Amino acid sequence: MTTLNRVPVGNARASGGGRRRWHGASINLFYVPAVAILGVFLLYPLISGIQLSFTDWNGFSPARDFIGFENYARLWADGNFRVALLNTAIYGIGSTVLQQVIGLLLALALDRPSRTRKFVRAIVYLPVLISPVIMGMMYTLVFQYNNGVLNDIVVALGGERVAWLSESTAAVAIIVVVNSLQFVGISMIIYLAGLQGIPAEYYEASGIDGAGPMRQFWSITVPMLQPAFLTSVVLNLIGGLKLFDIIMVLTKGGPGYSSNSVSTLISITYFNEQSAGYAAAMGVVLFILIGAVSLVTTWLIGRRRIDA
Repeated sequence: MTTLNRVPVGNARASGGGRRRWHGASINLFYVPAVAILGVFLLYPLISGIQLSFTDWNGFSPARDFIGFENYARLWADGNFRVALLNTAIYGIGSTVLQQVIGLLLALALDRPSRTRKFVRAIVYLPVLISPVIMGMMYTLVFQYNNGVLNDIVVALGGERVAWLSESTAAVAIIVVVNSLQFVGISMIIYLAGLQGIPAEYYEASGIDGAGPMRQFWSITVPMLQPAFLTSVVLNLIGGLKLFDIIMVLTKGGPGYSSNSVSTLISITYFNEQSAGYAAAMGVVLFILIGAVSLVTTWLIGRRRIDA
């Protein structure tokens, strides 16, 4: 950021034709470290990744031959990429919907005065502090075929063991649920902050006018939570669309490639298939997807808020 310090030097007439001379410019040096870090760890990798997406680099060899848009053309014919792209949308949208519903319900319940509300808030938020890898390992003990907690309960009730993580539809659904349960605390905290920012006078005035709890919820709470809703939705969407750790721990992208997200498919393509250029093309597509979804979601919610 540049701030001009306008300091008139000398007499206006003496400076030549009545023109004022302004001397000096100051630069806020506090922005320099942030800009440098942004450039090194964000802009440079982004530009390098885009460049690699136009090559056939294998990730190890110093040779990087330019092949144009061949990697991007290959994406359209890659069935595994289409499955991963669909799964990525399911992870993003499914996790976002679940986290908004559960997070808002928890926020409404824990916004009321109670002796245990601080303890419950801490318990709900605790999984957010746990590494997704550890969370995935914990839920592996729940859903695994042999000695899994869920299958032990099914057997105890007289049923047969189910290969929860070996069936593609069930595996995708489990990943959505596990991711939502881990990060629902973020939505809860955002909605709690929004609820505590609503003046109590609004509810008191509406109560005098005869509005019941449901009417107050839809006419006061929901409109006033629009900023919190926007923040929570965008954060959850971005997190769901780039989901990686839980998938790799629970299913490793399987069975086959059926539960991969684009992020996990990038890893498999880069390290297992040694096709870094093709993996970079996937990364560029994922970057564009996340950016577009975030911008469209922000625009739609912001436009609805203005219309309201």
